[in-house]
Amino acid sequence: MTLLEPYNMPFAIALGLMLVLFVIQLLGFLDIDLDLDTDADAEISAGPIEGLLTLLGLGRIPLTVWLVIFLLLFAGIGVGVQEFAANLTGGPLDAWLAGLIAAGAAVPVTGVLARPVGRILPQDETTAVSTETLLGRRARITEGVARNGSPARAQVRDVHGQSHYVMVEPHEEASEFHAGDEIILVRRESNTFFATALAERRLSPLKN
Repeated sequence: MTLLEPYNMPFAIALGLMLVLFVIQLLGFLDIDLDLDTDADAEISAGPIEGLLTLLGLGRIPLTVWLVIFLLLFAGIGVGVQEFAANLTGGPLDAWLAGLIAAGAAVPVTGVLARPVGRILPQDETTAVSTETLLGRRARITEGVARNGSPARAQVRDVHGQSHYVMVEPHEEASEFHAGDEIILVRRESNTFFATALAERRLSPLKN
């Protein structure tokens, strides 16, 4: 029994996706996390949904890391199920049936493994310092395009080196920032920060 047999194809594909995600995560090209914080002003409570996701391990570790663990378990369990079926009945199960069994087993096991993995991985804290202390610090646009009246998401590190994600607009109305641009936070209005491009500032050594 080989991994490339038709009845093992879902698990071969899962293993390939796992390797791709692992390399991407290892190289730091993808930064996807699942934020389970709820807005205190929200009218609908996400408590039950948040509890389910936490039980599954989502929110404890980055989503890409969760997927790597899940896909690895899915592939391993699936191949094991097919091997067991072949030894027991003389032939493997249909791929879709083996896939359902493997997925059903892999999800809770991934949730269990996410807890110790989450304790090992470095954590981003978003409430350790006042947002006012982020002013004057270097940030980087992570997604979207920041224009006047249309903020984009940016990552900034506080004095402790912890990551914060904030919404940013250009301080200069004619400017715009794209993903990957480095900026400096210069003022804040409500939940929106305003920044200038790093190249447009001539400052003493930065705090970051």
